[in-house]
Amino acid sequence: MNNIGDTAAQFFDACETGGGWDACAQFCHPDASFSAQVGVLADVATLEGYTEWMKGMFTPLPDGNYELLSFAVDAERQNVAAFGVFRATHTGEGGPVPPTGRSIEADYVYVMQFDGDKIRHLTKIWNDGISLQQLGWM
Repeated sequence: MNNIGDTAAQFFDACETGGGWDACAQFCHPDASFSAQVGVLADVATLEGYTEWMKGMFTPLPDGNYELLSFAVDAERQNVAAFGVFRATHTGEGGPVPPTGRSIEADYVYVMQFDGDKIRHLTKIWNDGISLQQLGWM
């Protein structure tokens, strides 16, 4: 795997295990941007903000974990795509309702755009509506 692939893999793991910006910053430009066409993340525009949002999800979803299903490096376009499934059960306090005991199994894709050896932008492709329904949050 080339350098951006190694960096992307380390970032992905740090983010998806709730490490927050403290664990993810080393892989990203300080002003890295974030986008996702989903309602729950509509106000999140920075990668720092997104990694902190993910960290916060481990309060209501303390058993959160991921399975990486596909990982592709596009050296010509300087991006890496990672496809995974996030699984968790709402057993912790937090979230919009008291713990529901319901589980989530959410497919998602990260496309990480690089500038040099660090992530400049991350796009998350995910259906938040289905995820929130699975958890009983809507």
